[in-house]
Amino acid sequence: MRLLARVGSPHTVAAVVTAVTALYLLLVVFGNITDYGTNRAFVEHVFAMDTTFQSPNTMWRAITSPALVTIAYVLIIGWEAVTALVLVAAFAAWLRVLFGGREATAARQLSSAGLVMQLLLFGGGFIAIGGEWFEMWQSKSWNGLQAALQNFIIAGISLILVYVSSREKA
Repeated sequence: MRLLARVGSPHTVAAVVTAVTALYLLLVVFGNITDYGTNRAFVEHVFAMDTTFQSPNTMWRAITSPALVTIAYVLIIGWEAVTALVLVAAFAAWLRVLFGGREATAARQLSSAGLVMQLLLFGGGFIAIGGEWFEMWQSKSWNGLQAALQNFIIAGISLILVYVSSREKA
């Protein structure tokens, strides 16, 4: 019974959502690096707005410079990598809370930082900028809004769970 109470504790929940999110982002970075061309093509088409309705009133927003696309894509990968590393550090901090009796403040702050970084990337970068500025919502071929929303919701719920853990004593 004691084991079940510990496994279901708010601190354990926070540690698990942090670990799963870190793993996910590490795999995203791995995929973006090992399948660089395919994933870069996604950014290229979104920036070029070549599969949108191509309204003359919005096409001035399109970016077709290969150099700018590459810079943006490398920055996205870098942001994802740093976010993943922050979440890995947060998970390690949660393990110290769970097994070392440490205070949870540092773990909560690291998890929060990583999850906010994820919210910024998927909410600000993909949903707001990709979805609205580059009108990704209009594309049947290069529309990543559903995946971005999924990631935004997961990060938001995880952030809530991390703060629910603040009610538990270490």
